[in-house]
Amino acid sequence: MVLADFYQQNNDKIHFSRQQASRFAKEIANDFNPLHDTDGKMFCVPGDLLFSVALERLGLSQCMRFTFSGMVSDQAVIFPDTDAEKVDITDAEGKCYLTIERSGDTTHAASLIEHLARDYVAFSGKTFPHILVPLMSDQGVMINPARPLVIYQKMEIELDRLDLTSPVLEAAGSTIEVAGKKGMVRLDFHIKENGESVGRGAKYMSLRGLQPFDNTAMGELIEEYNGYRSSYQAVRSERIT
Repeated sequence: MVLADFYQQNNDKIHFSRQQASRFAKEIANDFNPLHDTDGKMFCVPGDLLFSVALERLGLSQCMRFTFSGMVSDQAVIFPDTDAEKVDITDAEGKCYLTIERSGDTTHAASLIEHLARDYVAFSGKTFPHILVPLMSDQGVMINPARPLVIYQKMEIELDRLDLTSPVLEAAGSTIEVAGKKGMVRLDFHIKENGESVGRGAKYMSLRGLQPFDNTAMGELIEEYNGYRSSYQAVRSERIT
């Protein structure tokens, strides 16, 4: 994963083209959320791409929390060069899109950061339909097939130590809390190195526009999602060969 392929940099300003952001979502994160389609009305840069760039530029600290407060679209955002424990990622007008809180030791080891980011992105990309659909089914709710809104809310990570080389993320359970037409999903994970537990973390996602679960409608949504993914991957394969 060469992150420089997915953004343009001008000093401390980072800009993601729609094509770059969409390609990262589909080809790196295996995420076919329509929010990341280049022509989507609510297009936004994947949170996993912002997370990866933040680690690359700010380093990896033992304890980190990423809280998303807005969706980055076509505007450039500023990743300041700072050692502060709290960092706001804003646009030129000062609007905040991501707040990063960190503590403990920090490393800038490129190989470790790249490995952890790639493994987290791979873990994160398995959310739909593998995890979300069973959770929603158990609660008798589902996202609106005509306007499926699944929004990255926050992520937290805690590492016992930083002398790592090839950390691996393993799922450690998932939950959903439903309040009317809204839901909050939490995905827990363990971080291991050579089979030894070296950390833990969680990803949180907000669901909007929930409605009663319908097996037929959900089946059609999954079929459409998988079909879109297969078509994209087939076209990409032909392009590469």
